[in-house]
Amino acid sequence: MDERVELGLALLERLEYESLPLPEVVDRIETITNDPIVARTILDEAELRGLIEREEGIVRVKSRQYVRFEEQVVTKEGDFSCRRCGSSLSTGYFLKLEAGELGPFGSSCIRKVTGRE
Repeated sequence: MDERVELGLALLERLEYESLPLPEVVDRIETITNDPIVARTILDEAELRGLIEREEGIVRVKSRQYVRFEEQVVTKEGDFSCRRCGSSLSTGYFLKLEAGELGPFGSSCIRKVTGRE
């Protein structure tokens, strides 16, 4: 399977919300890919695996595996652009998941992507 799909599934599995509107879930998926076919595959596969349920534009997260910031978020210094908002960063936050590393993000975007904000 495409590594972007596996990374998307790992991210959805760790969202800290019971439910989110579909556009907010797509916002998180777009940190991995802007390809609508891959995004749809991520959503379809997440539903097939029982990670989420979709109904009337709402996505319900079934997993309760949250991001452990102390272990799964790594900080790196350098010249980065936030993967979510495009802002310039001197400190990047990277999310380490079983399927790979996702980032860099700024301090507020890493919280948004993981569901802490």
